[in-house]
Amino acid sequence: MYGISTYALHTLPLGNALDMISEVTRYAEVMDDGCHFLSDAEPLQSHSLRYTIHAPSRSVNIASTLEPIRQASVEVIDACFAIAAEVNAGVVIHPGYCAWQTERERSRGQLMRSIADLAAMAEERSIQFSVENMAWEYFFLLTPDELPLPEGAGFALDVGHAHIMGCLPAFLQERIDHIHLHDNDGTNDTHSAVGAGTIDFVPVMDAVRKNGITPVVEVGSIEGALESIIVLDQIS
Repeated sequence: MYGISTYALHTLPLGNALDMISEVTRYAEVMDDGCHFLSDAEPLQSHSLRYTIHAPSRSVNIASTLEPIRQASVEVIDACFAIAAEVNAGVVIHPGYCAWQTERERSRGQLMRSIADLAAMAEERSIQFSVENMAWEYFFLLTPDELPLPEGAGFALDVGHAHIMGCLPAFLQERIDHIHLHDNDGTNDTHSAVGAGTIDFVPVMDAVRKNGITPVVEVGSIEGALESIIVLDQIS
């Protein structure tokens, strides 16, 4: 089975997006941003699907050196945790970023503090969360050198981001708790359909099986998601 991210249908109301995904699979990842922002669990509870939730990333920076912003970012993600707990969903978060390279180590300390806070919140709500690797130099978790994560946080591998950073093979050797599948040419984060770029998905699917995880297809259109599943089935 594959999950499909609502990112593929991000211009539609969430209910309509979930209707379309439910015609293909029983697993959806909700991109909790834009018109799919979750103020409560009702849209999820009205569909009989398995869920993960990609926590809001707009205006959110859990590595901010401005403490009020860091705290507010943690609170936004905890609100996502609360909704996830109602539908037994895991959550994916971004690791935050540093605007000034001279403050990167201080910012990293803030990130570690936020992950510790979120780990305690997740444990209290009995949910699991994973931190996603990124592909832009101002973010954290760019390479496997930044693993392992602190206790309580899982690792979400975004294969497209790892490909851009040139370290996908190394990331595939790590323990993976969640995975996003999409393709690109190694230069831009296009979230193209699997097979439309230059990623070798054979070792990716080997890692999926080794880690016993259900992959989420995170591409820019529902047509691309369906094309991706066909290609992935041929690999599997």
